[in-house]
Amino acid sequence: MKTVDTVAVLGLGLMGGSLARDLAERGLRVVAFDSDPETVAAALESGVVHRALPVGLEGLEDAELVVLAVPVRQGPTLLGRAKPRLTRASLVTDVGSTKLTMVQAAESQGLGSRFVGSHPLTGDERSGWSASRRGLYEGARVFLCPAESAGASAVERARGLWASVGASTEIVTPEAHDEAVAWLSHLPQMVSSALGLALGSAGVSRSSLGPGGQDGTRLAASSAEIWTDIALDNRSRLLQALRSFENRIGELRSAVQSGDEEKLKDLLRASRTWAGGG
Repeated sequence: MKTVDTVAVLGLGLMGGSLARDLAERGLRVVAFDSDPETVAAALESGVVHRALPVGLEGLEDAELVVLAVPVRQGPTLLGRAKPRLTRASLVTDVGSTKLTMVQAAESQGLGSRFVGSHPLTGDERSGWSASRRGLYEGARVFLCPAESAGASAVERARGLWASVGASTEIVTPEAHDEAVAWLSHLPQMVSSALGLALGSAGVSRSSLGPGGQDGTRLAASSAEIWTDIALDNRSRLLQALRSFENRIGELRSAVQSGDEEKLKDLLRASRTWAGGG
């Protein structure tokens, strides 16, 4: 990161806002764009953002490093808008939860040599600039998915970016990434949301749940807009994970319905072993 003076962050929600805060604290000049004027005003007032970029992204030419931090289905369009102004950028990355669509968009727009997709496995159910904070990426695991034509220097710059905010990186292909996170991230979100729907339909409030129930439903409070984009972008892989979950719920339901004590114990023991309960 020593050769970088100006970083552009396009999108100042939880992920982009937190990264902007960390980079500004490390002495980099942060210019930023967000579609919400109140978010832009708050970021400028905080001193994190040096200059706001207009809708046309004039001024993006100053940035050596550009980070897209918008919902995943908005990424390709925003990248196309940014492309004519990426005159100095030696690295373009994003922080989306899916990677194949974005990497393919970068390649098709002729930006593959400079594009390395990023997915930090961090964050929480809160969203927006108000949820962003310094230190979000400290100790985080970040998947890096370089475009096929990405140069070694772009990959090293991506590694340097995340190392500078305390994260570790792991390189995977976009296809392998999207397959993995369907299970690691996207299925847990859908399960938590389904649990929230079931409890809500029974008139159970989250505040009335015990600690375990509150842990299991924490993700249900996540942004519907962000997760709709993620689920639809990774639909084929997520459907496989959802079908597997439905099968397991069916096994549990069948054991309870039939009063099959041994089957129910076997299922619960297998889950306990997976969770490290011995």
